[in-house]
Amino acid sequence: MNPKPSSIEEYFSWFSPEIQSKLQEIRSILKKTLPDAKEVISYHMPAFKTSEVLVYYAAMKNHLGFYPTNSGVSEFKEELKGFVTSKGAIQIPYDIPLPEKLIRDIAIFRQAEAEDRKAKKSKK
Repeated sequence: MNPKPSSIEEYFSWFSPEIQSKLQEIRSILKKTLPDAKEVISYHMPAFKTSEVLVYYAAMKNHLGFYPTNSGVSEFKEELKGFVTSKGAIQIPYDIPLPEKLIRDIAIFRQAEAEDRKAKKSKK
C-alpha cells in the first residue's frame, strides 16, 4: 500500500499537474455540495465525512476513482451506464469532463443516507 498522505495537499502533490487539476475539480464540487462535511484522509485517499465517510476519491493510472460506497453506486445504476463501476466504485476517465451533476447527486444522496442512519441510531 502507498504511504498515507498527511494532508489532501500532500496527496495531490504526488500527481502530475493534469491529474491534480481533476482532483481539484472533484474536490471543489464536493466542497460546494457538502459544506458541512470535513475533509479527511481515509484508506490513504481524500474523503468527505460527517457522521461517517460519505465519499472517497483517488487518482488512478487511467481514471479518477470516485467511491460513494455500494449504495451510492447501486442507487444511481441507470445514470452510471457508460461508466465502469464495481460494488462501491466509479471510474471516471481522465479524458472526459467530470459528470458534475451526477457527482453532486450521489454526494447529496450519501449525505441524506448518513443523516438517516444517524437519526435511527439516536432513537435507540
